[in-house]
Amino acid sequence: MPTELLSLTPALIVEDDPATQRRLASIVREVDPDAEVTIVGSLAEAYDALSRTDFAIALVDVGLPDGNGRDLVARLHARPEQTPALVISSFGHEETVLSALQAGAVGYLLKEREDIELVLSLKSIQRGGAPIDPLIARRILELLPGPSLAQVAPEDDVRLSARELEVLQLLARGCSNREIADLITLSRLTVEGYIKAVYRKLAVGSRTAAVFEAQKLGLLS
Repeated sequence: MPTELLSLTPALIVEDDPATQRRLASIVREVDPDAEVTIVGSLAEAYDALSRTDFAIALVDVGLPDGNGRDLVARLHARPEQTPALVISSFGHEETVLSALQAGAVGYLLKEREDIELVLSLKSIQRGGAPIDPLIARRILELLPGPSLAQVAPEDDVRLSARELEVLQLLARGCSNREIADLITLSRLTVEGYIKAVYRKLAVGSRTAAVFEAQKLGLLS
């Protein structure tokens, strides 16, 4: 059964550099030639656009003229439809990345990457993936070595069932919800229920943040 793809239209690009605005719009349209793209250069303009349109996805920079794009990511994640927000930024500091992921970003990429890499990352999001720049992921995982599963202290209060742990491990491999459902022969709705339970127990709001938190706790050792 073909994987149901997430729509990329209408798309919101929140970026203050004109050249990068054009680049990101071109990348979105390479993935979806029919995508409707709205481009804004500040948080204020983004909030105004959100008051008028329900976007399927947002590409957000963190360094904006009137504030931190993390605040927009958090607002998008808090909306009933939880508009997916992909951060594409020049800032790769671990604290900035983790802050965006904890706010609910579905992924974090660096602008220095080639266009084809960003295209592939958007296609990954369409399939339910959570792309993060490999260099950033490596640095963050080095900071979060975590104890082995047997060493997790009871006071951490993380009690994943065997099935939840299995789903978490497949999330860490980058599998989409549909792919997980096919691999463990469950319905996608059941898998989504397990994913929500994992999020709740790990106190996170996105699959990437779940993987990082699980790594910190040693659940993926």
